[in-house]
Amino acid sequence: MKTHVKALVVGGGAVGTSIAYHLARAGWDDVMLLERDELTSGSTWHAAGLLPYFNMSYATTHIHDYSIKFYKTLEEETGLNAGFAVVGNLRMAQTDERMDEYMLYASTAETCGVPYEFMTPDEIKAKWPLIRTEDLKGALYHQTDGYINPADVTMAMAKGARQRGVMIERKWQADAFHWTGEAWEVTATKMVEKGGNLVPSDEQVVITAEHVVTASGNHAQRTAKMLGIKMPAIPVEHQFIVMEQDPELVKFRAEGNVEHPVIRDADAQSYVREERGGWILGVYEHGAPARFEHGVPDSFRADLFQLDLERIEEQYMAMIHRVPSCENSGLKDDFNGPICYTPDGNPLVGPAPGLHNMWLAEGFSFGITAAGGTGYYLAQMMVDGEAEIDMASLDPKRYGDWMTTEYAARKNEECYEHVYILHHPDEEREACRPLRTGPAYDRQKAAGAQFGCVNGFERPNYYGPLDAPDAFDHDARSFRRGGWWQYAVEEAKAIREGVGLIDATAFTKHRISGPGATAFLDWITTNKLPKVGRINLTYALTAAGTTRTEYTIVRVAEDDYYLVSAGAWHAYDQDYLYKAIMEKEPEFGRINEEDVTTRWGVFAIAGPKSRDVLNALVRDADPSTVLSNKRFPWLSFRDIELGMCPVRAIRVAYTGELGWELHHPIEMQNYLWDQLVAAGEAHGMKLVGARAQNWLRQEKSYRAFGTELGRDATPIEADLPRFVDLSKAFHGKAAMEKIGVRSKCVTLLVDGPGDADPWGREVLYHGDTRVGRLTSGGYSVAFGTSIGMGYVSPHLAVPGTRLKVKMFDQLWDAEVVEDSPYDPKNEVIRKDG
Repeated sequence: MKTHVKALVVGGGAVGTSIAYHLARAGWDDVMLLERDELTSGSTWHAAGLLPYFNMSYATTHIHDYSIKFYKTLEEETGLNAGFAVVGNLRMAQTDERMDEYMLYASTAETCGVPYEFMTPDEIKAKWPLIRTEDLKGALYHQTDGYINPADVTMAMAKGARQRGVMIERKWQADAFHWTGEAWEVTATKMVEKGGNLVPSDEQVVITAEHVVTASGNHAQRTAKMLGIKMPAIPVEHQFIVMEQDPELVKFRAEGNVEHPVIRDADAQSYVREERGGWILGVYEHGAPARFEHGVPDSFRADLFQLDLERIEEQYMAMIHRVPSCENSGLKDDFNGPICYTPDGNPLVGPAPGLHNMWLAEGFSFGITAAGGTGYYLAQMMVDGEAEIDMASLDPKRYGDWMTTEYAARKNEECYEHVYILHHPDEEREACRPLRTGPAYDRQKAAGAQFGCVNGFERPNYYGPLDAPDAFDHDARSFRRGGWWQYAVEEAKAIREGVGLIDATAFTKHRISGPGATAFLDWITTNKLPKVGRINLTYALTAAGTTRTEYTIVRVAEDDYYLVSAGAWHAYDQDYLYKAIMEKEPEFGRINEEDVTTRWGVFAIAGPKSRDVLNALVRDADPSTVLSNKRFPWLSFRDIELGMCPVRAIRVAYTGELGWELHHPIEMQNYLWDQLVAAGEAHGMKLVGARAQNWLRQEKSYRAFGTELGRDATPIEADLPRFVDLSKAFHGKAAMEKIGVRSKCVTLLVDGPGDADPWGREVLYHGDTRVGRLTSGGYSVAFGTSIGMGYVSPHLAVPGTRLKVKMFDQLWDAEVVEDSPYDPKNEVIRKDG
């Protein structure tokens, strides 16, 4: 057994074997995989093996697409049949709203080149007469997916890995991880059989590895404890049953008919597929409990839990309704096993927080579907420095240290039961909320705020009726213009025509100071650093030259900087700064990094009357000029006093109006809120939520991190050359210049359906050619029509270009407009007074 390797993969399920295979295929010739038991002995062995394309995430759709295509090649390479039955996937809809969901998903799938077709109930019945269809609205059909044998595909990948030089060691458990400063020392213990249990022996070995990948499945909590980190990967029970033969199905197949597709009855929370003349029924029911919150018992191996038929009785009866011929088929077998989940259903894939060369591949609720693509794209990240798609939505650091075991377990249960609940783009799930709140939360709630959750933090999405019932926001959701839409319209108009107040406390905030701070920030960001008292917008790049993070940098003193970045990416940005500082401090000198996110609250006041509101509160020797362009120009900051509250005011507005961000001590937030609200009454100030703000920033073509900005595009491709100083050296510069411009970010006005706006997931066409996709969408109060931002082929990124956007399975007119179509010369935002 080798004790020095380039990469060590811990975990021998489908995910772990795929990672080992793809690392070897990418050129690493010294890869080892450890499995504490036998390959596939975790969740892989009892997985149903379905391969659904369906996912609202752009990155995850690419991952699933790669897996499905890759699995079809394994037999030719390895000689092992992976057991892939390409029977297709029929996703049925009982309601018009479900069809709306499928049409939004289909447009997203189209951006990735995933094939699909829509079917009517009559077409379904004609092709598969055993399916009851009179209560259906239609279905989405994927012809190219189906199901696979999980053990067979894992063994095929394992054989392929061995053929490429990967060493696979079974019955070895990783028991400790130690970073020497140059490599990982992993203590592994030989596991032995004893009384039917797997127990550690006295034999141990220390393996030195430059890189370690954990793919420990249900053992993720044990892994997290050994690494000293937090992971919200906790299993939830998942049940499926195998039924005896259905005579009608046997007859149907004997007549020469092809196998049924995987039948997904989403409105009945279930899936059905054929199995040896009978049926398999799998469900995602309410009440499935999380298991192993604190680790898997040593006695639990390839084991199952007791079936709870009462919990799935409703879904069982729904299956009999959908496939009446199965009513008299008996129960042949049952499975109730642990499947790992995360609070948002996406796995944790990428660098571990705070650790060098430690990679996570944990929390896979659809592990068989995602295994192939995860191995491929994670290998790109490890070998090449970045994947060809933006993997940030799967990054482990999207959850911070505030996350607890209780939170993860309850959110994972919620995520499980939401697998087949309508996935509205404006959905806000209720479990474990409110948890993280600013001091003004109760005041905002009393004012009608309906909240969204960002990194666990509550922020107003919009302000609805004061007497709204508890279910108001839930009932307001839609794939079209929901019940909240008109409230957001009025809020957006208030900022364009008067004044509005937004809570932006969830922003991520860091202070970078010390003798090395200036050199460090100059190296890590693309733009010139601002002068003292000024601010700028800038970007940090990946080693591959794509956008890693967006920062607003406030230069407080010569070597003292205040950095503001997206609230949803707090731990993501903090970890990036920490690791970069550790790397560069010996070169640049001492660099102090403070996370001050929870010390400062932020209110954004914006609109033509915003200066009037602040003038009523500001305390200054010359209050009439303190907010003027001369004393407080655009893109500068000043420490001012609003009543008794000290405020670090920044003259910038994400809405593109005259405005200020008011950064204040969090303990004074309620005082400042009350003062602003009282002063605003005389000017008709309206409280404004994040949804109206999102629309307004698109009218100014302001890019957002996680949509227009990400690790699959450079700032040049985002059409932001004014924030890139090519006269200086910065991290990722050469790689960025080498990439060139593959696609380009544009703003579009959309002449869409009268009751809907794009969400930012839709495909774009030029004639019959697919040329790009939307990354943001919404409604423009300035132009009275739908608006969107997205990426298109560079030659089409010209104002006046006519495109088509697919919404609800139809193509609608869209026109590329000049950047910042609202106030393109920034005259409004620079207004003096």
